[in-house]
Amino acid sequence: MALSLRKPIASTLVLGMLALCQVVAFAQEATLTNITVSNTRDDLLLYLNLEGAFSEKLKKAILSGVPATFSFVTKLNRVRNMWINPVIADIKVLHTIKYDNLKKEFIVKRSWRNNEPEVTKSFGEAQKWMSEVNSLKIVPLGQLEKGQQYQLRIKAEVSKQTLPFYLHYVLFFISLWDIDTDWYSIDFIY
Repeated sequence: MALSLRKPIASTLVLGMLALCQVVAFAQEATLTNITVSNTRDDLLLYLNLEGAFSEKLKKAILSGVPATFSFVTKLNRVRNMWINPVIADIKVLHTIKYDNLKKEFIVKRSWRNNEPEVTKSFGEAQKWMSEVNSLKIVPLGQLEKGQQYQLRIKAEVSKQTLPFYLHYVLFFISLWDIDTDWYSIDFIY
């Protein structure tokens, strides 16, 4: 009797591990590229691109009218040996895309650009807007000390828009396109 129970349990474990491996492999597709830290006379700026975030499932969901949100998390710390590194800035930027089926246009809102809607009929252009951050102000240069070491950490998260409670039962499959990038670090001395 005990031997016959082991076979279904082992099969279930193997299937569970295969499903987990597929989710992990899917989550590793999105990457941050072209990360550049620059400055103006007054501010520290960040530029970056997100590549590999638009899977076929995500594209189909967006084209069916489901909104999607990309989050870009940025943390700036002052690096001190043998001490706790104080946080200088902790910023979360949101990009949201929604397709209007009636007007056949994409509406993109980016929080670092005052959430003003940008509208286009081109899905390619909307994807470009969703995947890039240009001239994001991290911190005024007056908050940084000359000659000190700093670390900027950046991560992107691609996830579904929060849906009304009753739609979670109908659209349970959407959670498969929740993905994160790895943390990327840039060390610099100001």
